[in-house]
Amino acid sequence: MLRSDGVGKCYGEFRALGSVSIQVNSGEFVSIIGPNGAGKTTLVNILTGHFKPDTGKVYFRDKDVTGIKPEKLCKMGVARSFQMINIFPEFTVHEFLSVAIVSRHGRETSLLSNLKHDKKINEEAFEIATLFGLENKKGICAKNLPQGDKKLLDIASAFALHPEIILLDEPTSGVSTAEKFKIIETLVSASKEIGIKSIVQIEHDMDIVFSYSDRIIALHQGDVLADGTPKEIQNNEQVISMILGKRR
Repeated sequence: MLRSDGVGKCYGEFRALGSVSIQVNSGEFVSIIGPNGAGKTTLVNILTGHFKPDTGKVYFRDKDVTGIKPEKLCKMGVARSFQMINIFPEFTVHEFLSVAIVSRHGRETSLLSNLKHDKKINEEAFEIATLFGLENKKGICAKNLPQGDKKLLDIASAFALHPEIILLDEPTSGVSTAEKFKIIETLVSASKEIGIKSIVQIEHDMDIVFSYSDRIIALHQGDVLADGTPKEIQNNEQVISMILGKRR
């Protein structure tokens, strides 16, 4: 569904990515792991069109999409989550989701007040909110939500775009252990309801990674150190010594 072929990226003299080739197949939940500075976020930024690689290509459904802007990629079916709450803290949950839905439909709107009278948009926003357990908080401003709900809203707004594949950068960071599992369970359930075919996440919590991933890609110093099933990664001596620190 989505793959990179030898992508590389440098920032000045710093090599963020060497020559990274990965693929994500339909139906997979893939986790990308690695220490800080391994190149995880750079890779996701390249896969979603936010950065153009210095070398290599990106393909979505075997079509070369290297350098295509995020907005166009999103319409093609590739989306990622951002901490948009930090940019639009005054938006209510309902407004937040409504804007994403309007974007998906390719409709221009000048005022959020116009959305209040759009039955279709309102219904879709409520459906997405319900999938993420936010239906009773639709009138609350994003900035006033608990941290776990902020994470859910951020992910929900990306899901509202109805992509075929979604990429998430640390979806459980900054929340309690109990909330982490709730967030992952919710996004897995919502992906099935919406019809999202594949999920890719950057994640540092190894309990989450090994509990939910179909496949794990380990990056180290800008290169793929290992790519395999959770069991294969758990038994990989290089991953254990360089990333996990001990045998699980």
